[in-house]
Amino acid sequence: MTARVLVVDDLLPNVKLLEARLTAEYFDVLTSTNGPEAIEACKAGLCDIVLLDVMMPGMDGFEVCSRLKADPTTSHIPVVMVTALDQAADRVRGLDSGADDFLTKPVDEVALIARVRSLSRLKVALDELRSRAAASARLGRSDPFVNASAADGRSGRVLLVDDRAASSDRIVSALRGEQTVDVESNPQEALFRAAEQPYDLVIVSLGLSNYDGLRLCSQLRSLERTRSVPLLTVADLDDRAKILRGLDLGVNDYLMRPIDRNELVARVRTQVRRKRYADSLRDNVAQAIEMAVVDGLTGLHNRRYFDMNLSALLDQAAQEGKPLSLLVLDIDFFKRINDTYGHDAGDEILRALAARIRRVVRSVDLVCRLGGEEFVIVMPETPIDVAARVAERVRRSVEAEPFKVSDLATVPVTISIGIADRGVDANPDFIYKSADKALYESKTGGRNRVTLSAA
Repeated sequence: MTARVLVVDDLLPNVKLLEARLTAEYFDVLTSTNGPEAIEACKAGLCDIVLLDVMMPGMDGFEVCSRLKADPTTSHIPVVMVTALDQAADRVRGLDSGADDFLTKPVDEVALIARVRSLSRLKVALDELRSRAAASARLGRSDPFVNASAADGRSGRVLLVDDRAASSDRIVSALRGEQTVDVESNPQEALFRAAEQPYDLVIVSLGLSNYDGLRLCSQLRSLERTRSVPLLTVADLDDRAKILRGLDLGVNDYLMRPIDRNELVARVRTQVRRKRYADSLRDNVAQAIEMAVVDGLTGLHNRRYFDMNLSALLDQAAQEGKPLSLLVLDIDFFKRINDTYGHDAGDEILRALAARIRRVVRSVDLVCRLGGEEFVIVMPETPIDVAARVAERVRRSVEAEPFKVSDLATVPVTISIGIADRGVDANPDFIYKSADKALYESKTGGRNRVTLSAA
């Protein structure tokens, strides 16, 4: 997978070396020699990943990274710090500033390429989520990127898979007060627990006694329920090949033993924060989709959803040779109710009517509000005579009990209903117009009644 990599270093030889290595792997490489220039390139959307030197005059790499991560327009861009500093305290400082990884000079070429490829996949996934979230913002929702960027990396749920008690105890102790950690020594049980519970991170030891830790990572990536959960592996110094293979499999990060307590805390916090960022974008997209197909007043599906799904339901009924009935219903004299009691009372009646319809029909039936006081019910696998009995139950449930519109006032309400079935013509426009015509006959025939289409 290719990506646009921004190399930021004030020393030209370092820039040329990294540029040559990355270009040989078919990455598109941009270069910058100072922090402000790099920040502007990121804001302009010119790069997918930043390789950032720490020791630069003026604005150092820590400050550059902090500014990128504090800006909602650039906080999603992965940053790898590249430096001669090799102390754990330096790595922790880099991670605390928001860096996704910390590579020490001289840079291991294989590790560099593996990390860039891994972060490229992450960036592609986030870009897709961000694109969908941006579309939701155009529907009138609040800025999804500001909300997502506010995600904290603390108080997450972490599953630790480690069969060595001493090792797991040290990790749990280090994360105590920061994260809630569950320990599982059995890899197969860990797979089930990760799929069944909402974890923010799974930490996998690559030193499991009788099981390949990378096999577990692969299984977690293959399951729909755990595909988006970050993975962090814990490895020994001689596990370099496993670490690189893990990055190819989709592992997000790794730690080397002996584990530095502060580095563990910082890396876990980074992964939890990233998970919450992605989850926030997904939730925003899901809510936007719901807004597009759900009626905000009643909570029923709206006209758009009805139009999108009726044709598919009719096609399915025709292919299977099964009946399908459609009910169109309308509140009698609804304008008079609004004029007498006010539009707030009318809205309350619409909400209550939706609730009564839901109680009468089946869960498989499609109930939509078409607009105003008009509703539709699509009943798969239902012949018209059975639909007529259901329609009568709906009509009686509305007539039987007045609708409460205030603490002191109730309003008697009736509805008229028209019904049509699929017949031999599976055309959505035909069946809807047939039911609507039957509804008109109910209205002209005295209202508060059910009429079957003659078509």
